[in-house]
Amino acid sequence: QSRLKLLAKMEPIAAIVDDSVLPIRLPSPEKPLSPPIIALEKAAVGYGDRVVLSRLTLSISNDDRIGLLGANGNGKSTFAKLLGGRLAPCAGEMVRAPKLEAGFFAQHQVDDLNEGETPYAVFARLMPGAPEARIRGRAAQTGFSGARAETLIAKLSGGEKARLLLGVATFNAPHLLILDEPTNHLDIDSRAALIEAINDYEGAVVLVSHDRYLLEACADRLWLVDDGTVRAFDGDMDDYARQVLSKSRDEEPRRALATPAQEAAEQGAAKQQAPRRRDAGQTRRKLAAAEERVEKFTQLIARVDEALAAPDAFARNPQEAARLASQREELAQALAAAEEQWLELAAEAEA
Repeated sequence: QSRLKLLAKMEPIAAIVDDSVLPIRLPSPEKPLSPPIIALEKAAVGYGDRVVLSRLTLSISNDDRIGLLGANGNGKSTFAKLLGGRLAPCAGEMVRAPKLEAGFFAQHQVDDLNEGETPYAVFARLMPGAPEARIRGRAAQTGFSGARAETLIAKLSGGEKARLLLGVATFNAPHLLILDEPTNHLDIDSRAALIEAINDYEGAVVLVSHDRYLLEACADRLWLVDDGTVRAFDGDMDDYARQVLSKSRDEEPRRALATPAQEAAEQGAAKQQAPRRRDAGQTRRKLAAAEERVEKFTQLIARVDEALAAPDAFARNPQEAARLASQREELAQALAAAEEQWLELAAEAEA
């Protein structure tokens, strides 16, 4: 429901997003595989002898749109690598559908690009023996047409590098697309284009992101990475916010119920823990303030949308309508920043 509501709210944005922003295309798989495409049964994953996640019993189907929630360091990226085939389970069972193609995008890959290459060279390497026209056509589909395909990667913007990596990740029209912080390098218009592309894509999607707007617009299931495992989260982003705040506030009563031995141990570590408690209190206050900002910007956008939706808004006063459209875009950027800060603080409070 939250995803449908947010998509409805996004409709007026289409008239405001800069027409010069190229659409993002995520090629869909030719045909779906028999579900589930991935099934985990009591699986565990980690690095060497260190187990990061265990008790993993989950499955993914062709049309799933899953958002991963959880504090930084809880194992979201590790879980994404497991799903993408970059890590193997160290215990339990993981069954992948035969012929499953998985595309994987991670923010750190932007820094790993060879800046002496060009987009054309990247796609030529993926298409050995293909005619030049076909390679250029594929580069153009990703947003690098004409001379842009011969531009050194070092001279591309962060958003263009992200586009290039998305083109590489989806080159084989994967059945499963795993996106780890995909909006970090995107401006507001490219972010809207990515959301539209994800919602047009016909495969399964797993999103690891601090971008609340992206998660609400694209995910219809939420999984929580916490306490060394991953489980389905029954609720929406607002429920997650309440849970994080409640969990943080419950720490004090738990300390009050400690046994004498525990109390003695805690007193011994009190000086070390005091700064952390102060930081936790500050984080809770910041989180509450961020939530208020999100609500404020949401209400302001609703008012502007109402004014722009008037049948004669543009005919009666085109200058005022243009001003409102510009204001709407600024508010959308402010809302995006507030939502990202909210989710970062929520993860920090939960840690």
